Amino acid sequence: MDLEISPALTIPAPELRWRFSRSSGPGGQHINTSDSRVELSWNVAASAALSDGQRLMQVMRLGPRLITGVITVTASERRSQLRNREIALAKLADLVAEGLAPDAARRRATKPTRGSNRRRLAAKERRAATKQQRKRPSLD
Repeated sequence: MDLEISPALTIPAPELRWRFSRSSGPGGQHINTSDSRVELSWNVAASAALSDGQRLMQVMRLGPRLITGVITVTASERRSQLRNREIALAKLADLVAEGLAPDAARRRATKPTRGSNRRRLAAKERRAATKQQRKRPSLD
């Protein structure tokens, strides 16, 4: 089953690699367990689904998560292997979409307003007064 990231990008099923193993969580402790833990891998560097610009953006943004150009997500939250497959697909889709999202608008630095400055200083004075009241009384 192909993984649709956006209307413009779909990862073909042959590019996705699945691995299954016993889960340490739900469904993994019983003797007759199935291999419910799912690992889904996708080779970003060798993918034909991405353009060169998209590939470069993915490698730059997902760099720490990539191991030799391959991104891997795991899912073992549910007892069912099928449900964990769906979760792994959703996780991978979110990661890839996040890697392709445009940069957020940069924050323009502004001066604090006069009112916010007053409120900040008033809060500091209240806090200082509270702490002064905790002191041991002097013998003067």
